[in-house]
Amino acid sequence: MDKKLQQLAGQLEGELFCDDTMRVLYATDASAYAEMPLAVAMPASVVDIRKLIEFARTEGTSLIPRTAGTSLAGQVVGKGIVVDVSKHFTKILEINAAERWVRVQPGVVRDELNLFLKPYNLFFGPETSTANRAMIGGMVGNNSCGSNSIIYRSTREHTIEIKALLSDGSEVEFKALSFDDFISKCAGDTLEARVYQGIRSQLSNYENQVEIRSEFPKQSIARRNTGYAIDILLQSAPFAAGGEDFNFCKLLAGSEGTLAFITEIKLNLEPLPPRENGLLCVHFNSIDEALRANVIALKYRPGASELIDHYILECTKDNIEQSQNRFFVKGDPGAILVIEYARETRDEVLAIAAQVEAEMRAAGLGYHFPLLFGTDTQRIWTLRKAGLGLLSNLPGDEKAVPVIEDTAVDVQDLPAYIQDFNEILKKYGLYAVHYAHAGSGELHLRPIINLKTAEGNRLFRVIAQEIAALVKKYKGSLSGEHGDGRLRGEFIEQMIGRRNYELLREIKSTWDPNNLFNPGKIVDTPPMNTMLRYQPGQQSPAFRTVFRYPNQDVLRHAEQCNGSGDCRKSHLIGGTMCPSYMATLNEKDTTRARANILRTFLTNSDKPNRFDHEEIKEVMDLCISCKGCKSECPSNVDMAKLKAEFLQHYQDANGVPFRSRLIANYAASARLGSVVPGLYNFIMTNALTARLVKSIAGFAQKRSIPTLGKLTLKKWFAQHKGSNSFASKKTLGRVYLFCDEFTNYQDTGIGVKAIMLLERLGYEVILPQHTESGRAHLSKGLLREAKKIAHVNVQMLSKLISADEPLIGIEPSAILTFRDEYVDLIDDDLLPAAKHLASNSFLIDEFIAAEIIKGNIKQESFTNAQQLIKLHGHCQQKAWSALGPTSRILSFPKHYTVETIPSGCCGMAGSFGYEKEHYNISMQIGELVLLPTVRKQPHDVIIAAPGTSCRHQIKDGTGRRALHPVEILYNALL
Repeated sequence: MDKKLQQLAGQLEGELFCDDTMRVLYATDASAYAEMPLAVAMPASVVDIRKLIEFARTEGTSLIPRTAGTSLAGQVVGKGIVVDVSKHFTKILEINAAERWVRVQPGVVRDELNLFLKPYNLFFGPETSTANRAMIGGMVGNNSCGSNSIIYRSTREHTIEIKALLSDGSEVEFKALSFDDFISKCAGDTLEARVYQGIRSQLSNYENQVEIRSEFPKQSIARRNTGYAIDILLQSAPFAAGGEDFNFCKLLAGSEGTLAFITEIKLNLEPLPPRENGLLCVHFNSIDEALRANVIALKYRPGASELIDHYILECTKDNIEQSQNRFFVKGDPGAILVIEYARETRDEVLAIAAQVEAEMRAAGLGYHFPLLFGTDTQRIWTLRKAGLGLLSNLPGDEKAVPVIEDTAVDVQDLPAYIQDFNEILKKYGLYAVHYAHAGSGELHLRPIINLKTAEGNRLFRVIAQEIAALVKKYKGSLSGEHGDGRLRGEFIEQMIGRRNYELLREIKSTWDPNNLFNPGKIVDTPPMNTMLRYQPGQQSPAFRTVFRYPNQDVLRHAEQCNGSGDCRKSHLIGGTMCPSYMATLNEKDTTRARANILRTFLTNSDKPNRFDHEEIKEVMDLCISCKGCKSECPSNVDMAKLKAEFLQHYQDANGVPFRSRLIANYAASARLGSVVPGLYNFIMTNALTARLVKSIAGFAQKRSIPTLGKLTLKKWFAQHKGSNSFASKKTLGRVYLFCDEFTNYQDTGIGVKAIMLLERLGYEVILPQHTESGRAHLSKGLLREAKKIAHVNVQMLSKLISADEPLIGIEPSAILTFRDEYVDLIDDDLLPAAKHLASNSFLIDEFIAAEIIKGNIKQESFTNAQQLIKLHGHCQQKAWSALGPTSRILSFPKHYTVETIPSGCCGMAGSFGYEKEHYNISMQIGELVLLPTVRKQPHDVIIAAPGTSCRHQIKDGTGRRALHPVEILYNALL
C-alpha cells in the first residue's frame, strides 16, 4: 500500500502525507476518539478528489472528508484517508446580493464569510460556538446551528444547492426540483438516477411514511439531527401535498460526509439583524429555576436564550481572557441565562427587558438582571462560547466528557427532562455540566467521568444507553446540532425504530455501495466506547520536569487540549493564537497539533526519555512561544511552556545546538561586546563581516543584527546618579527598574528616556542589583539554567520589592518572566517569595497607567499637540491582558489618539525571526496585518511597539522606526 500511496501522491496537484507525524495529527478531532488514518490528503482541485475516490474504490479503502476538525462526535476520525479541504477549497465563488445568495467552496470559514458579506448588508445566519474557525462544508455535514437558532434555524434551512462527487466519481448538482424535474431525475441507470429512484421508492411507501412520522423526533423540535433527514424529505413534494420542492440538500445536510463529497455550496443569506441588541443576563440560584424562567423569556421573541451553569462560571475564574469577561457576574449564581433581544432601537430593548424582569420576579425567578449593550455583549458571547474549552481545565483525569451533550427536546419539556436526566446521573454518583441552548430545548450536558479507568469506560456507555432511552421517552433527538458520528450512531436504531434504521442503511448502500465515504458513521457504527483517546487502565510514568504544573503533570497539561480548534483562527478574525497557523494554514502548525503530538508520544513511547522523538521536534518547530494560547486557548494550554519543557528533555538526549547556546548566552556576548561597542557594531553592520557572522550563527542573511549602545544603561545610570541630586527632592514614590539585558545593551536610549520620564513625573528610580531575565534561556529550552537565574533574581529582589515600591520593566518579555515562568520554575522553598515578587512586578506601561488613575500624574505635564499613534502590542503583553494600560497612557496627552493595530504576532518572536530556516515564515506572519498596516501610515503617524523584537521586525520589514511607549510619553512632556 505504501508504494501505491506514493504513486497517488505523484498524481495529485495537492499533497498526500503518509508519515506517522501527520497521521497522528489527523487521528483526532474535538471528540473523545482517536484512530490512526491510512494517510492525509489535501486536494487542490475537484480532479484531485476524483482521483482519491478512484483510488479508494480500487484499493478498498475509504475517504473521510474534513474541514476544521472541530467535530464533537468523532465524525472525521477513521482508518481511511482523511481528506482535508481546509487549505485549498477556500474560495468565495459568487455572490448575488439582489437574490441574497452566495456560492462558496467547503473550506470557507463561517465568520470570514460574514466579514465578506457585511458590505452587502447580508450575512449567513447559523452560528456555531466555533464560528471563527468552523467551515461551511463541516457546517453542512453536521447540519450545524448555534445560539441564534431560535431565529435562523440550522444550516439545512439555508443550503440551496450543492455540487458534489458521488462514489463513482460522477459530478452532480443537487437543488430544488419541480415535480417534473424530480421525475426526470429518476430516469436512467446512472448512480445519480438510482439515488432519486431509491428515495422515491422509500418515501412513496405508505407504511414507511407512517413509521417515519411515528418514530422520528417531534417536529416541534427544530434541532433534530438523528440519522439521515428522511423525516424532513417526507414533508416535501411530491410526498406531501403543498410541500416545498424536493431538494436532496436537506438530506446531505447532516449526512456527515457519508453519502457524497461536497465541492461547492450555495447558501441563502439574511439581511443584517436589527441595529440594537441587548443581553439580559439573568442570575438564578439553580438550573431548574433558570429553565423555568427560560419559558418566560421565549414569550418575548428573543434571538437567543443561552444557559451558563456554575461549573463553567467557576472555570472562567482561572482563565486569563475569560476572567476579564465575567465582569457582569454578581456573586456565585447556580446558573445564568443570557437572553438576547434585538430590535431597531435601544428603547424597545429596554422596554422588553423590563417586562421580562417583571414577569420573572413575579414568578419568584432570578435575583439579578443586568442588561448589557455594545461591546460588552461581545465579551459575554465570547465567555459563553468558551464553555467547551473551559471544561478541559478541570484538574486531574476526570473530565466533562462529550457523551450525551447534544440532546434536544421540546422546549416545554426541558425542565422535566433535565430533572429526569439528573436523577439518572445521581443513581451512578455522577453530576454534569449544563450549558448552551436553553431557548432551543437543547443543553450541552457533560457528565464528569475518568475515561482512563475501566469503570469510566463502562459508565461512558451505560450513561449513553440510559439517556438515549430518556430522550426517546420525550420523543426528542439524541443529536441536536453536533451530529451522530461514532458517539451516537449505534443508538439511532433505538431512537427511530428498526424499520426506519433499515431505510437509512438502504440510502447509504444506494449512494455509496462500496462504503467509500466516511464509513462507520450514522449506520453500522462500531460500539461508542471503542477507539477512544484514552484506554481503560491506561498508565503513564511519573514525569520529572523542570517546570511545575500545579494540580497536574506535563502530560495532563497537554491533555487539556480537547481539540476545539480555537487555534485555527485566521488573521482576519484577530487575536494572537496561533501565528504560524495563520501564515501556513496547516493543521500541523496549530497549538492543537502540538498538544496532540505531545500527548501521543508521552502516552505511548517506549523510550526512557519520552520527549526524545523527532516527530515532536518537527511539530514544535514553528511554535514561536508567543504565549497567545496562554490567554486565548479556553483550555489554558500554555504551549510555550510545553515547548520549553520538551526542548530541555530533548536536548538532554541530543545535545544543545550551537546556535541555541549562542542565543541563550546573548547577555554574556553583549556584555563582552559592550567593552568595545564600536568594534562590535562595525562587525555586525559591515556587509562582509556580518555575512560571515550570520553564516556561522545560522542566522538569515536578510536579517539585520541589533547594534549596541555606546554606553550600557547601567553605566549611564551610574553617571546620571552621580551628577543628580534627585534623592533629595520630594517624590511621589520610589520604583525599582528591572534593567533587562535587551534594554541595558541594545535599547539603551529607551532605558534612558524611561528613567528621565519617571523622574520628571516625580518618581525616584532605583536600579537594583540583579542578573539577566533568563528569557533567552527559556526560549531555547535551557530551563535548568533559567531556573538558576530565577533563583538569583528572586533572592536579590523579593525583599526589596513591595506594593508601594514595585519592580517595573521596559521590555515585556523580560519583566513578565517574574509573573509567568519564575513562579513555575522556582523551588518550593522560594515559591512564596516568587509569588510576592510576581504580584508586585509590572510593565512600566501598567505602572504609569495605575498612577494616572490615582491622580498622581497630571495631563498638564504633557503637550496639547495633536498626534495619531498606531499601537502594536507585544504577544506576551497580550497574553497577560496588559495592552490596555499601554493604550491608556499613550492617549493620556490631551490630543493624542491611539489606534491599536489588529495584528497578532509580529513574526520576529525573539530569536525566531533571525534563524535562517524561519526567516520566511517570520516575514509571512508580519505581512498578515502588521507590516502592511505600518506601510500605509503617513510619516506623521507614530508607530508604537513595546517589544524590542517587534520594533526590529517593523524596521526590517518596512524601514519605519517604531517607538517604545515611554519614548513617546517622554517626547510629549512639556
